Amino acid sequence: MLAPAAAAKFCRRASAGGRRVVFTNGCFDILHPGHVTYLEAARGKGDFLVVALDSDAAVRELKGPERPINNLKSRMQVLAALESVDAVTWFTGGNPIPIISRIRPDILVKGGDWKISEILGSKEVLSWGGRVYSLNFVAGKSTTNIVNKIRKR
Repeated sequence: MLAPAAAAKFCRRASAGGRRVVFTNGCFDILHPGHVTYLEAARGKGDFLVVALDSDAAVRELKGPERPINNLKSRMQVLAALESVDAVTWFTGGNPIPIISRIRPDILVKGGDWKISEILGSKEVLSWGGRVYSLNFVAGKSTTNIVNKIRKR
């Protein structure tokens, strides 16, 4: 679990060592098999996976006043424990472009609900010769579905 500046430094060292740095971002509020499969696939695109989490305020703005279920520190701790994840950091304001520009990943990955042209940071990553991928989701697996299922009980 790294502050943004430390994550950028850590990623620069990985890149200087010849490792292809993969970047993804999101809420990752309640970790589920869809997240795990997605993160493993993202890691498979390179050698070093850094995950940047939306701040709690950004998750509330995006998902509603009752979210996140788990605070930023908890979400970071859970993701950091995954074998596929090499570094976890965060960003504020709901816009990952500043941290993407700071980290300068070789590969940018988002879930299948994003067209490559719409992925925030895609223009930046492509401009320095990187690659951008939109990975398929695991059908029916989402934090929103889990929250809705719990509410119905």
